[in-house]
Amino acid sequence: MLDLNTFFRKRIGFPEDRVITFEQLDKVLEKTANSIPFENICIINKSTSDISKESLINKILDRNEGGVCYELNPILYLFLKENDFDVHLVRGAVYDHSAQNWAPTGPTHVTILLNHNNQTFVLDTGFGGNLPLKPVPLSGETVYSENGEFRIKKLDSEYGNYAFEMKVKYKDSDWKLGYAFNTESTIRHFAELNAIKQIISESEHSPFNKAPLLTKLTDSGTVTLTASSLTVWKDGEMKKENIDERQFTDLAKEHFGVEVK
Repeated sequence: MLDLNTFFRKRIGFPEDRVITFEQLDKVLEKTANSIPFENICIINKSTSDISKESLINKILDRNEGGVCYELNPILYLFLKENDFDVHLVRGAVYDHSAQNWAPTGPTHVTILLNHNNQTFVLDTGFGGNLPLKPVPLSGETVYSENGEFRIKKLDSEYGNYAFEMKVKYKDSDWKLGYAFNTESTIRHFAELNAIKQIISESEHSPFNKAPLLTKLTDSGTVTLTASSLTVWKDGEMKKENIDERQFTDLAKEHFGVEVK
């Protein structure tokens, strides 16, 4: 099996011999967001595997694929644990703005809580293009990054006691609710991740088992690929082009390094 610490660093382009401090987590999150895409190709192809440390290493570090939240945040969580950070995985429920309600798939978002100097922070590299790129404190303080503004607010909801909110650069003029999460709902076993995977892969309410989607951050914006379009945000300007099936395969390889079969 590949050494997770060594190959995660290699995948994101972070020096193998550098000790990672809390202050360097910004750089780790930026490099992860730019290197490992959010994508659902295995779900669409019905070729998912049971989630384990070994399967995550194989998929993301050996085959150089991406994944969705229950893969991307767990692999980052495992990497941070190996680098002596106090981290935990928790569950959350995404807010569906089109329906003005919580997503019907329930608490199927997976994110990371990190404890440092008597403070708790959210780290998230599995929320599509809405990534904060920095640890976001539960204190309510607004965090500013190249991708926008982000904060955590206390919330009394059926899905948790806190909420992740965002103002993504160039896209949101007002604060938007991203997801609610429960600080007490710690994920302790891979079986819980596999239960989430089953819902996202099979539920009629899941948005991720209907059509392919790949997205990742870049140094100047984002790039998003669907079966019918390629959308590139660069320095606040959006360019969108319609594509066909052959182009989709080529563009998945070109922009995301993902082989679509």
